[in-house]
Amino acid sequence: MKTTLIDIHPHIISKNFTRYPIAPLGGEQSNWSASRPADFEQYISEMDISGVSKAAIVHSSTTYGVDNSYVADSVALYPKRFTGVFSINMLSEDAPDKIQYWVDQGLGGLRIFTTGSTMPGQQPWLSDPLLLPGWEKAGDLNLSIAVQLTQAAVPQLETLLKKYPNTKVIIDHMLKPDITSGPPYPNADFLFELSNYSNVYLKLTSRNVVDSQKSPASSETFFGKAVEKFGAHRIAWGSNFPASEGTLLSLVNDFKKSISFLNDDDQHWIMAGTAQTLYPTLAG
Repeated sequence: MKTTLIDIHPHIISKNFTRYPIAPLGGEQSNWSASRPADFEQYISEMDISGVSKAAIVHSSTTYGVDNSYVADSVALYPKRFTGVFSINMLSEDAPDKIQYWVDQGLGGLRIFTTGSTMPGQQPWLSDPLLLPGWEKAGDLNLSIAVQLTQAAVPQLETLLKKYPNTKVIIDHMLKPDITSGPPYPNADFLFELSNYSNVYLKLTSRNVVDSQKSPASSETFFGKAVEKFGAHRIAWGSNFPASEGTLLSLVNDFKKSISFLNDDDQHWIMAGTAQTLYPTLAG
């Protein structure tokens, strides 16, 4: 039986602030993690209600900085159902050792957080030579690297894509392009052009679902073009729960509706198949 739905972008926030202290990257905690946190147990409950079979839990940099302990401890409880995506200081001399450490703790993916709600603008880390040893280590371990970035950093990313063509790179939130003009989405050309790199994968999240429902954009035309360019086998879904408002069930329902125009095979890839390619431990 195929796994029907895998989430590759949920976050979890512990209620135990002593064991897992708040220490956000950039020094400012994200509003969502402070106002509507969900711990591991709550996320599992939401999964069971929503029909989410497995998940790659993404460490919250805007809550814990580069301490991935809560995700690692949680994944260790149910290693057949979960993997974790960790973040480190990629510019530090011990980056390769830190990557190995978190992999040894049972985590299966790396994320580089170069921009976000508490760290606006675009950090130049992707073009820093100090990043390369860590990037190479991740590639040697066959880790997929998720990257949160803006359009401004695309040229930097392209340099890495060309230099390391066998390393899978996941683009968080599909780069959040401006699609307010509607089809053919000329302001999203920088996203679609990344389809020329066979090692690029898109993370379609609830943020993209919301954007695609704002007329004159539509889910069918925007996600349809993404599938046309990349293929469904290079697109995977992530809920962004609880950073995106609403229950996990509501986010799942909105997502499923947004891709309902696709054939069953394409839907399966986006719902589960691509996730299992990116995080092989979820394929068991």
